[in-house]
This record gives sequence, structure tokens and C-alpha cells, in this order.
Amino acid sequence: MKRLLLGAMLFSCSASLMAAESLCQQKEQDIQHEIAMAKQHDNQRRVNGLERALTEVRANCSDKQLKSAHAERLESQKKKVAERERELQKARADKDDQDKIEKRERKLNEARQTLKKLAAEPY
Repeated sequence: MKRLLLGAMLFSCSASLMAAESLCQQKEQDIQHEIAMAKQHDNQRRVNGLERALTEVRANCSDKQLKSAHAERLESQKKKVAERERELQKARADKDDQDKIEKRERKLNEARQTLKKLAAEPY
């Protein structure tokens, strides 16, 4: 029983360490996938740009940097959602026309969807 518990703990720890250490590798794989897709669609300009990005990731990527940049993007998007909520509240308080209120609602929903998507991404 102790061996099973110890094995499970070691597996759990190693899996979390691999996940924590693999953000750069995951980003590299994502770029390689995008390169393959661009080649499949004969988009040489995109291939060139992605290969340049891949070179940069291989040379300069760090998990700490990726996490920091991701946190900044999340915070920025949260501020955007809050701003859209204020705009909608103001439009409702000012009793603006229904088209303007609906436009504000759409913008708020788009900002929330972007935030949700960002929160689900690892980097």
C-alpha cells in the first residue's frame, strides 16, 4: 500500500513538474503545427514568419516569461471587461436608445468570451 501511495505521489509530482516545465515546448509544438498548416495551404509568407517565431522561441523562451506575459494579458482583458461593463451600465442609466445598449452588450459579451478563451490557454 505504501509503495502504491509513494508511486502515485511521485507520478503526480513528476507530472506537475513536466507540465510546469513544458510551456516553451508546448509553444514550440504549436508553432510547428502552424508551420505545417501554412505549408499545406502554400502560404510561404506565413511559413517564413512562423519559422522566425520558432527561432525566437527556441532562443529566448522561458516558462517564467510566458507565465508573466500570460498574466499581463489576462489582467488587461479583465480591465477591458470591467470597462465594457461600465459602458453598458452608463448606456442603461442614460437611457440610450436600444441599438446603442445592444451594441454595448455585444461588446461586453465579446470581451468576456476573449477573457474566457485567454484563461483557458496555458500561455
